[in-house]
Amino acid sequence: MSDRLTDRLNEILPKIISEDFLSGKGLGNEIAFYIFDYLPEEELRVRDHVRFLLEHIPKQKPDLRVAHVNLFDLIIDHLKERNLLDRSFQMQRQKGDDALEKALRSPLKAEKLAQIFVDFIQPAEHDLVLVSGVGSVWPLIRTHSLLSNLHPVMKSTPLVMFYPGRYDGQSLRLFGRIKTDHYYRAFKLVP
Repeated sequence: MSDRLTDRLNEILPKIISEDFLSGKGLGNEIAFYIFDYLPEEELRVRDHVRFLLEHIPKQKPDLRVAHVNLFDLIIDHLKERNLLDRSFQMQRQKGDDALEKALRSPLKAEKLAQIFVDFIQPAEHDLVLVSGVGSVWPLIRTHSLLSNLHPVMKSTPLVMFYPGRYDGQSLRLFGRIKTDHYYRAFKLVP
């Protein structure tokens, strides 16, 4: 199968294991955050490709230390640790989505979540971080807020976020529909 998404997916592996990419060459002191945007209906293909990357990176570059964070799994684990998961389910059933979203604002605040993310992956211990599960955590997590809060703590570790929507180099548009008015600094991984 050869289509535009397949062509773009095929560009990822050689790019992210290259020395230029890993060393941040050509970024001009910018943080090495990258967005791989795609149509939301291609989510399953992209998930498969993330699994492919995690399987093939060690074959191509055995010494590369890679962390993968699925934001949905991270949130679920965090809620379990705080004994909030079952209560969240109960609240959603009894009071609805809006009440649940309001109740989870504090425990899932972007600043807190960024710290949980960093504690989980330990950026200094990795050469590359891949992030998926963005669409699964909306509206509880706002990608631009999380990324903004990760900027000061990721140091020089490159981060690649797989994003079901559009990134125009300045703003994120989740699912190609939900526009944020927030400017965001990141690079498109593959145009």
